[in-house]
Amino acid sequence: MSLTPSNMLPLGTIAPSFQLINTTNNKLVSLDESKGIKGTLIMFICNHCPFVKHVNSELSRLAKDYISKSINCIAISSNDIENYPEDAPEKMKKNALENDFIFPYLYDDTQDVARAYDAACTPDFYLFDQDLKLVYRGQLDNSRPGNEVPVTGDNLRQAIDLLLNNQNQNDIQKPSIGCNIKWK
Repeated sequence: MSLTPSNMLPLGTIAPSFQLINTTNNKLVSLDESKGIKGTLIMFICNHCPFVKHVNSELSRLAKDYISKSINCIAISSNDIENYPEDAPEKMKKNALENDFIFPYLYDDTQDVARAYDAACTPDFYLFDQDLKLVYRGQLDNSRPGNEVPVTGDNLRQAIDLLLNNQNQNDIQKPSIGCNIKWK
């Protein structure tokens, strides 16, 4: 289990477009068609990372709390499945169903999307406004496997609430920490 921080893409960056297969229904999903009316949360996650496993239930709750408020959520796995077969698309589908993900869980086979977002770890979170400009990138909260801090999603929830209320984001945003993306 490596401790890799986010690369902290500059705020204001426009979300790179993509079209990827949703592993839960085998349909092609594009950012342009899936963006939220008020905002879009892009999450780089995977199946095997203990940092992601630690927060899966909160990701499910967070999506259920905010999709109805016009914040769409999209999860992407970009890991090398040859060396990490637990992250293969059929296992992504199983994981999504077990965790009751109501958002698309996309597979980035070429890893081009992860590179475009400068994603470094799982989980890695990017919150974009209605114009797909980056307003938050960083951690879900201070909880990590084994640190006894409850998983609340408070940092990301605060960022989403500020976006919904048309308030400025905190300039101090703490990088997410997790397993490095498994590059080919």
